[in-house]
Amino acid sequence: MTSKVSSPAEQADEAVVGEQRRPPGAKDVRRLDRVIIRFAGDSGDGMQLTGDRFTSETASFGNDLSTLPNFPAEIRAPAGTLPGVSSFQLHFADHDILTPGDAPNVLVAMNPAALKANIADVPRGAEIIVNTDEFTKRAMQKVGYAASPLEDGSLDGYNVHPVPLTTMTVEALKDFELSRKEAERSKNMFALGLLSWMYHRPTEGTEKFLRTKFAKKPEIAEANLAAFRAGWNFGETTEDFAVSYEVAPASKTFPTGTYRNISGNLALSYGLVAASRQADLPLYLGSYPITPASDILHELSKHKNFGVRTFQAEDEIAGIGAALGAAFGGSLAVTTTSGPGVALKSETIGLAVSLELPLLVIDIQRGGPSTGLPTKTEQADLLQAMYGRNGEAPVPIVAPRTPADCFDAAMEAARIALTYRTPVLLLSDGYLANGSEPWRIPELDELPDLRVQFAQGPNHTLDDGTEVFWPYKRDPGTLARPWAIPGTPGLEHRIGGIEKQDGSGNISYDPANHDFMVRTRQAKIDGIDVPDLEVDDPTDSARTLVLGWGSTYGPITAAVRRLRTAGERIAQAHLRHLNPFPRNLESVLKRYDKVVIPEMNLGQLATLVRARYLVDAHSYNQVNGMPFKAEQLATALKEAIDG
Repeated sequence: MTSKVSSPAEQADEAVVGEQRRPPGAKDVRRLDRVIIRFAGDSGDGMQLTGDRFTSETASFGNDLSTLPNFPAEIRAPAGTLPGVSSFQLHFADHDILTPGDAPNVLVAMNPAALKANIADVPRGAEIIVNTDEFTKRAMQKVGYAASPLEDGSLDGYNVHPVPLTTMTVEALKDFELSRKEAERSKNMFALGLLSWMYHRPTEGTEKFLRTKFAKKPEIAEANLAAFRAGWNFGETTEDFAVSYEVAPASKTFPTGTYRNISGNLALSYGLVAASRQADLPLYLGSYPITPASDILHELSKHKNFGVRTFQAEDEIAGIGAALGAAFGGSLAVTTTSGPGVALKSETIGLAVSLELPLLVIDIQRGGPSTGLPTKTEQADLLQAMYGRNGEAPVPIVAPRTPADCFDAAMEAARIALTYRTPVLLLSDGYLANGSEPWRIPELDELPDLRVQFAQGPNHTLDDGTEVFWPYKRDPGTLARPWAIPGTPGLEHRIGGIEKQDGSGNISYDPANHDFMVRTRQAKIDGIDVPDLEVDDPTDSARTLVLGWGSTYGPITAAVRRLRTAGERIAQAHLRHLNPFPRNLESVLKRYDKVVIPEMNLGQLATLVRARYLVDAHSYNQVNGMPFKAEQLATALKEAIDG
């Protein structure tokens, strides 16, 4: 069970394991079971890099962790303004955790805007490290501070550490031939060094990273290393930080294996490559850059050695058109996008439904409508994925639950697409895409065999005895049609979006045939083999079920754990397959008096569940661009239990 969040000072009192006898003048080291740190600054201050490096070292140390990057949509928002604040939150622990944490125990604020934008999330008693050099009168006025918050008493309830980060960084780099502006850019490394000392993080990985990143600019690499070490040394020598903290590795949390830290988009990319190898098919990505999906294009473009071909198209429609052409040609074809791109791709998705070709459409959901909130998260594309095409055009839908689970979700989407000859929509979101957690690298023999058999020759005999190839003659088990590679002698057949005659694939306007084909395509999707829904109900006596899908898994599970620790009986189930639903979903729903469905939309899964199963499912919704907080959900679920 995740313990109550408290400040490092409070946690230290609770978690000190005896007094450690140290030489006179040495600093105390206190043990904590977990910590939540948030780095915040201007979008040009390198907060994402700082957080990423701290995360990498934490992963190598063996802690369980979860991250929440949060950055503005503008490429470069006005410096020092609230819209320009970028932050990175990291939750790490010596035990199993599920979310980036509700509230930071430590806030590193690089300027007044960062402080003002984040202070509301920081609990009293928490640590706040502020870069005092940036608290100039002009900078404070820019964000609405009439007086300095460092002097007016408004921060008296916090453990504030005023540190002149900029000045100290410039001083540490005075021997380098850098301008003051160039030297100031390394202040994020000074902050990283300080926090690395404060929480006993390894340093070797960061030093290697900096030397690699700036291999062509060794002077810059050494300057950043000097700033990093200066921050570490400052923590070691200053009297302002009298205590450092240890968070032991989560040695009992992880099954035996080789682990790495991984983001959702990276896990998706690796899952796609693995699926192509397991299918023994070349991987083709036709894509157009769009936040927050672009990282998949960037990553896959690095893997030509695995038979991956990437095409950055001129627009969304061209991207999916090229991917569908690659599917016709025998590749494992993928297109990546976000909600606005799905809208543009809808006609070609419908064409893929008609052609019955395998195609993976990966939607990394973000806040909408229209351009909406490009860098914020949302789950509001479910109904678009289900129904957002003209005509009856059913498409299977798969949704990962955590960043690491994106690997398995990609493999599952590929299995369905290849087995049933259909486009598949995979619904991730910005929270999963940019967040990260430890991932156990699977062994090859753990991966499914996805190999397919292409059509080789005639498959139908006419009344006169002539053997011909019928492109819409179906497998009786899956209703999948044969996959015929163009150019194979004897397998010539029509291609296009006009309705096909059952079996022969000739153009058909016959009403009865159209009715048959529509029902057959629907039956194919309805018949997809998906696992039964697993229900977590330890006492088998809960009367309330909380049902989720996608990225709400972490907050829901954390909230359920809190309630069970408090003595409440509550069941939990989480959907990976949203079309078709698991066959036992109806029986699961009807076992409980109350069903609560938390979603980062206005109730889309709840709408489907109520319509399909006539169950009075209750929605709990949030559409503010941020993931649920565990405490918030626990409160809402407690009210549902008591109501």
